[in-house]
Amino acid sequence: MEFLSDSIVLSRMQFALTAIFHILWPVLTTGMGIYLVIVEGLWLKTRNPDYYLHAHFWSKFYVLNFGIGVATGIPMEFQFGTNWAPFSEAVGNFFGSVIGFEASWAFMLEAAFLGIMLFGWERVNPTIHYLSTILVAVGANLSTLWILTANSWMQTPAGGELVNGKFVVHDYFQAILNPFMINSVLHMFFATLETSLFVIGGISAWYILQRRNTAFFSKSLKIVLAGAIAVAPLQIYIGHLSGEQVYHYQPTKLAAMEAQWKFSPAGKPADWSLLAIPNAKAEKNDWEITIPNALGYILEFKQNLSQPVRGLKEWKPEDRPKMVGLIYYAFRIMIGIGFFFAGLMLLSSLQWLRGKLSVDNISQQRWLMWGWVFAAPLGYIAVESGWIVRCVGRQPWVLYGKIRTVDAASHLPASNILVSLTSFTTVYTVLFIAALYFSSRIIRTGPNLNLPIPGVEITKPAVDTKPAEFLPDERPVEAQQ
Repeated sequence: MEFLSDSIVLSRMQFALTAIFHILWPVLTTGMGIYLVIVEGLWLKTRNPDYYLHAHFWSKFYVLNFGIGVATGIPMEFQFGTNWAPFSEAVGNFFGSVIGFEASWAFMLEAAFLGIMLFGWERVNPTIHYLSTILVAVGANLSTLWILTANSWMQTPAGGELVNGKFVVHDYFQAILNPFMINSVLHMFFATLETSLFVIGGISAWYILQRRNTAFFSKSLKIVLAGAIAVAPLQIYIGHLSGEQVYHYQPTKLAAMEAQWKFSPAGKPADWSLLAIPNAKAEKNDWEITIPNALGYILEFKQNLSQPVRGLKEWKPEDRPKMVGLIYYAFRIMIGIGFFFAGLMLLSSLQWLRGKLSVDNISQQRWLMWGWVFAAPLGYIAVESGWIVRCVGRQPWVLYGKIRTVDAASHLPASNILVSLTSFTTVYTVLFIAALYFSSRIIRTGPNLNLPIPGVEITKPAVDTKPAEFLPDERPVEAQQ
């Protein structure tokens, strides 16, 4: 329990907790925003009431995730001033600007039009409402752009230099368009979209298994399946490109991702470790299953390496990542989920082509529907695993190759950080339970299929407006008085 007295370790634990919890919510809003744009566009084009009802139903999940995302994102950013003040002071010239862009460009745009999207259906012109939905989705995805730009710059700092302990920017565009930026933004964009598609598909499959509103939810399942046909293979390819960049720019991270302890020279093939038990103390793998000559194919689609792969032994222990096992298996979990999504998409597409996903047949595809239900939470696990590889693998650097993590942390009493860490853990546990409760409540209640459709008049019995015929009072005179 020595770590409880180490303020740097506690600060890292606190930021890890807040980051891991926060990312759960914008992952869904960024991807679901695009889905809402699609279904509302289909409603405006076809005037099919089902698409209008889909937009209403799924927007409930959007606003729930948006609220928790805002509540958990602000404390995470505050830590740059409390727990990581030396880092903020050193890189604020660029890093602070980019984080400010995320708040002013992305969050404010999303928040400004969210109310119109949720409550403006019959209060504004349909075109204005659709524009609001588009701007909400744009705002959500601008957050991905700026956050990944900031984090990519931490991975491959560019556009300036450290002068007397402070980063001086010479070229903002070069800093923004750092080597990791484009692939990182695309990888995260498709990760959020893929996660949202399989969450929506998983919930739709659950309704189909329960035989509740089968025709209604078969539409949403087919929409997300059509999206997954494009997204799942693209995500695998962009993930490969991101791995190539790690190969060229962050050799220590690559060595940890592959549990590679020994040097593999260029011009020769190298084995790839499928599964292993890394032993950092002994600087070897206690047990492993390898695929001969496969590492070159994975990194470059060819057998012989064009560049050497340096093993972890090539660096001093203080200059390489510590938690090799965590990085190694997080990387494989992320890859495994990506290929599972692609396989589920392929099987579902084949069944669709065979006519098995029609309204009459889809309820009989129980094994396939359970596959979608099982896939619903996997996107979150893949995203969290990817961030573990990205950030834990960057260690011992907070700004890769320039500022060490130990030099970036504030000098705070460990007891103070322990109190805030405990508080965050408690509050986030409550928020997570509340989110599960309200999400399950939305699912149990289901969509309101009797919701009035804008522009569709409700037919009512005609009212007879002719004057009523006078009927004399035939009661006795005594009763009339």
